[in-house]
Amino acid sequence: MSRRVSRVATISLHTSPLDQPGTGDAGGMNVYVVEVARRLAARGVEVDIFTRATSRALPPVVELAPGVLVRNVVAGPFEELDKGELPRQLCGFTSGVLRTEASYDPGHYDLLHTHYWLSGQAGQAAKQRWGVPLVHSMHTMAKVKNAALAAGERREPAERELGEDQVVRMSDRLVANTAKEARELVELYGADPARVATVSPGVDLSLFQPESPLIARSTGLLPHRTGPARRRLRLPRDAYVLLFVGRIQPLKAPDVLLHAAARMLRDDPALRDRLVVAIVGGPSGSGRERPEGLQRLAAELGIAGCVRFEPPAPQRVLADWYRAADVTVVPSHNESFGLVAIESQACGTPVVAAAVGGLCTAVRDGESGVLIPGHDPADYANVLRRLHAAPAAHLKLARGAVRHAQDFGWDATVDRLLAVYDGAVSALPAALRAAPPIPAEATA
Repeated sequence: MSRRVSRVATISLHTSPLDQPGTGDAGGMNVYVVEVARRLAARGVEVDIFTRATSRALPPVVELAPGVLVRNVVAGPFEELDKGELPRQLCGFTSGVLRTEASYDPGHYDLLHTHYWLSGQAGQAAKQRWGVPLVHSMHTMAKVKNAALAAGERREPAERELGEDQVVRMSDRLVANTAKEARELVELYGADPARVATVSPGVDLSLFQPESPLIARSTGLLPHRTGPARRRLRLPRDAYVLLFVGRIQPLKAPDVLLHAAARMLRDDPALRDRLVVAIVGGPSGSGRERPEGLQRLAAELGIAGCVRFEPPAPQRVLADWYRAADVTVVPSHNESFGLVAIESQACGTPVVAAAVGGLCTAVRDGESGVLIPGHDPADYANVLRRLHAAPAAHLKLARGAVRHAQDFGWDATVDRLLAVYDGAVSALPAALRAAPPIPAEATA
């Protein structure tokens, strides 16, 4: 019989659940950690989230929601560090995590769930010290990223690949976002298939939903929404709105959308008065080296007057952007899942995305959006122009998008995670007997 999990230690070392997604290193993983923690707590499972403190102003403990505590562990300087610098802070961070648990009676936590390889490294020491199972979510993997680098992106270092190999070996369960990611864990990292579980991330279906009713009516050639979202965002009612949401970095390929928009205007100059390209997000990764790079590119392409650059938005505002857009474009070079795509579809907005990684699961090609092989702006321009000229096809995708998104509620994610947790706890004695000792470098 499986044991009931009542308290979980979640580790998210490199990015805090308190950070606004869409800039720095904050993105879909932050949303995942927050949404899962809240829903676990609502079911009576307490969650402590350990993250690295990046400000002296942050208190040591912040209540994120009833039953959810964020523990800001002091490790290294009080500033945001590049992920390449964070391995040097692992020792201090891990010590802080272990000290917290040591202040309680033994057995305070039933299970560890770590997110991203750096957190997994810290989790290895806690797993053995506390005698609890370690569940790990990769979110992204070095070997996958290095096989699909965008121009301007640096290879992930060998140190990360080695660290990921160690985490895979030490984890009692590995949680993959998609079946494709599960196969990559087995084929690229030698993971035991019996320890890999596929659990798709979710979307807040109470927040991300269409304006009621979902309206698409024709004005000329353009199906467009007539609800309040466009009024709140000061968007023209007759605009053709293309939306990009996410961190501004080469991996996410927002430049592909700008080049596609420029091509659309060259092919149809009359569209210039109605085209709006909205970029919602902030610089991240190597994108920080050229924080104004997209603005300069828009000017060079002659489309600056059609582009709106918006800062990262809280989820309620983000839902308005999805509702106001005609199409959300996700041209990433790699995505472990692609929460943006699901959020958009839940709001009734079709997605045009690159046929990579988890996007092949997040978007149902031809039913909720369109998947495009590769990153040629001409291909994106052709699809976007076709949707603009075909109101019936656009409306069909919009309705299919809402149906598809209903399969990805967070409650279903938490149901599956709890099953994974219970399985890991039930198998703990055998797992501990089989576990190899932690290599010294894993906690150095």
